[in-house]
Amino acid sequence: MKLPAPLQTYFDADKAAGTAAPTSAFAPHAVVRDEGRTHVGPDAIAAWWRAAKAQYGHTAEPCEIRQERGLTIVRASVTGRFPGSPALLTFAFRLEDGKIAALEIGA
Repeated sequence: MKLPAPLQTYFDADKAAGTAAPTSAFAPHAVVRDEGRTHVGPDAIAAWWRAAKAQYGHTAEPCEIRQERGLTIVRASVTGRFPGSPALLTFAFRLEDGKIAALEIGA
């Protein structure tokens, strides 16, 4: 599956060992919404990434990609230490100037 470059960077980092956040894939003003919380900017996004990786030890494997209302929607199978694993989740990305400007993760 061919993903836009910043999304490929995001999912490659997700599969890598460790908790290094793919902050280079995000715009400086990027916003991430996940589990009812909002994280703005590279420091907050890196902290969210590290905390989620430490808590869930998850990895996401993209299954499908589509464009919808200006968003790039990726459905991914997410496996980790959480009830219902693996789960099929939706990653809704908004890209600007070759970077992730917004990401919302949900069911």
